Amino acid sequence: MEKLANYFDHIQSWERTLIIASGLVLFWMLEGVIPLVRFRYHKVRHAGLNIFFTLTTIVVNLAFAALIVRASQYGSVHKVGLLYLFPMPLWLFTLVGLLLLDLIGAWFIHWLVHQVKWMWKFHLIHHSDVWVDTTTANRHHPGESVFRALFTLLGVVVTGAPLWLVFFYQSLSVLFSQFNHANISLPKWLDKAISLVIVSPDMHKVHHHYVQPMTDTNYGNIFSIWDRLLGTFVYVEDTKSLHYGIDTYTDEKEHNRMGNLLKIPFGEYRPPVGGKFRGAGEKPA
Repeated sequence: MEKLANYFDHIQSWERTLIIASGLVLFWMLEGVIPLVRFRYHKVRHAGLNIFFTLTTIVVNLAFAALIVRASQYGSVHKVGLLYLFPMPLWLFTLVGLLLLDLIGAWFIHWLVHQVKWMWKFHLIHHSDVWVDTTTANRHHPGESVFRALFTLLGVVVTGAPLWLVFFYQSLSVLFSQFNHANISLPKWLDKAISLVIVSPDMHKVHHHYVQPMTDTNYGNIFSIWDRLLGTFVYVEDTKSLHYGIDTYTDEKEHNRMGNLLKIPFGEYRPPVGGKFRGAGEKPA
């Protein structure tokens, strides 16, 4: 565990980028080998749009990097935060830190954007994807990326997490998001076993079903424990029958034009009337 802490304490930016890119490539390849649903879409074009939003997320995170680093350094030097209330061995310190950062920086803000109408308008861009795959993981409007960065900062302030733990958490967060969004089919027994501890692909696919109440379940990113404890956990046996997307955004052009997606939160774009909702495996109009 000391080696892990030392590695992330000195990790370079290019190494963090490599971790993110490696996860994306790995799950992209697995989608071609063991797909859950055989989407009829232009995979590269779809990825291009989602990767654009990945890049905007990176830009936002860079803008908040200095604040997060300072908060982390202050908390760890002065031992201020929940992680310092009781002495813990390093392995437990790491686990508790990851759990708390995941709760505040991922679960809570995810739950919040589903509850507050004006915040939901930003999060809607993520849910508008009718072809959920590993590239959907970071399909977030820049405005939502700001929300998430603020709650990551809040998580660091509340926990006092040292910088190595913050970097470790952020790397895991991206990898697990790519994993649970990936369009892959795991043996049901394995997926269920995974979902006992962490968010599995089938568990998260339920969250992308186009209507409530399923849309308002399974908010977790790394750990499934928070959904289980807070009463938002749902598991569906037949995930192939789920329909991804939003019932009010049903035309292909709506969720594949960057300009439309960027304008949605500000009310400058209205979806056309008469669009037909399309299921996950159906052909584009």
